[in-house]
Amino acid sequence: MTGIAAPQQAAVSAEVAGQLLRLAGCHPPEVEVQVDRAGPLRVDPTEETAVQAACGIMHVHGRAAGHPVPLGVDYASATAGVLAAQGAVAAAFARARGAQISAVRTSAVQAALLSVQQYVAVAAAGGIEPAAAPTGRRPPFTSRDGVRFEVETLDAEVWQRFWQFLGAAHPEISGGWWPFQQRFATARCDLPVRLHEVTADADYAGVRAAAERSGMSVLAVRAEPEAPAELPAFALTPLGGGSPGVPQATGPLPLEGVTVVESTRRVQGPLVGHVLRLLGADVLRAEPPGGDPLRGVPPLVGDCSARYLALNRGKRVVELDIKSARGRDELRGLLSGADVFVHNWAPGKAAELGLDAGTLVRDRPGLCYAEASGWGTALGPRPPVGTDFLVQAHSGLAAALRPGRAEPSLMTLTDVLGGLVCAQGVLAGLLHRVRTGRGCRVASSLLSASGVLPRGHSPRQVLRAADGYVAVSGPASGAFSDVLRTGSADASTASWVQRFAAAGLAATTVQEDLRALAADPAAQEPARPWEFR
Repeated sequence: MTGIAAPQQAAVSAEVAGQLLRLAGCHPPEVEVQVDRAGPLRVDPTEETAVQAACGIMHVHGRAAGHPVPLGVDYASATAGVLAAQGAVAAAFARARGAQISAVRTSAVQAALLSVQQYVAVAAAGGIEPAAAPTGRRPPFTSRDGVRFEVETLDAEVWQRFWQFLGAAHPEISGGWWPFQQRFATARCDLPVRLHEVTADADYAGVRAAAERSGMSVLAVRAEPEAPAELPAFALTPLGGGSPGVPQATGPLPLEGVTVVESTRRVQGPLVGHVLRLLGADVLRAEPPGGDPLRGVPPLVGDCSARYLALNRGKRVVELDIKSARGRDELRGLLSGADVFVHNWAPGKAAELGLDAGTLVRDRPGLCYAEASGWGTALGPRPPVGTDFLVQAHSGLAAALRPGRAEPSLMTLTDVLGGLVCAQGVLAGLLHRVRTGRGCRVASSLLSASGVLPRGHSPRQVLRAADGYVAVSGPASGAFSDVLRTGSADASTASWVQRFAAAGLAATTVQEDLRALAADPAAQEPARPWEFR
């Protein structure tokens, strides 16, 4: 039997998986695909609210507010759909190489744990949890004429010039840079209130002028939640002629025998290689001389950053300087025996270095060349900085997360989805190669990945108890109100869960301790988010 097996409650997972499988030319799937497995934690894997609560998503997303907050979209379920599609395409590729795989299983629980793995790794390594109560105001900002907008730069000098042009003083400018820079790691951004005040004194046109002069990227937060129209999650373009034969399957994992070379940084790019390694590929990571700067960012596990290890553990590493002719020759040498090359360089960088898809596939016939960007070509040749929070703002995802007052999550939602979608494109490219003997170029972006998330609003309630928080599925109905009247302020989370269950409402204690989640043996097994048989 083949197809996508999912209960009615997991319809989002099935929808997303089907969409990506069609894009990969693998629908219906060759194997049975199940997305209803309970996963390692004792929660209903088809109940999005329960998964967000138990797996740390509500906690991480809510850090900016100082208390757990549910995502207004079915993020874990959609991510499980991506994992299901990955498993199906990887299985088809393995079967074409002689492997005996008939089914793949995954769950929203595994998807959720994968999406918070960086935050859990930091907590497990002794990272400091942000204070419960915010000590400043987070973005987005609001101009005098009522435009809500996000800003982005990775350069401290650009940050300084932008705020100086708007009239901010040195103390608040310097005081805001550190939390702004760290928000990718902490999911928190407590900025000096004065920065919000100076933007409220300027029209949006003035803000844009300051951005143009300083080099700051500025984008308005869209109020409409609709996803980008007619933008596929990834695009696959066949390249080159015949290629060397694909090696036969060599082990139980579908990508064993496949070699991947990556030149990536931050989250989106390294996650691609991480996923391919979990599927069995041998991943060789090219880093600049001295190594990836992220290696030294605290907290450390031994002599290496916990965040770095969460995305790069198990990869082989070679240091080379792609800016030099020698370094580029070294990279070409690595690619001479590779099946996949992945990068997330800045727009135009590959062509500038002579390392574009056409050139490398000509040198290595059959190569799957994958580029993961922020915007792709959607915003022209000189797009804004392509980072998570700008993409959430522009894509409508921020509006879907919080209807009525659009606000990007400070959890790296599109970075994770972007990495997973690019990995799906690579798998589609490998399947294309084994079917046609040709290489290809795979292009994906944070913007294209954001469109994978269905935008229907799913109401969820979070209730404070004496010892924590309880998440309840559905709107604040009469039954919900009836339960509230029977409880008291000193009732425990366990008591509230029992009361809601007696009323026929699904309720789950919110996991606020990521160290406890990291230490839970159930959350550590299985080590991969798929099971193949």
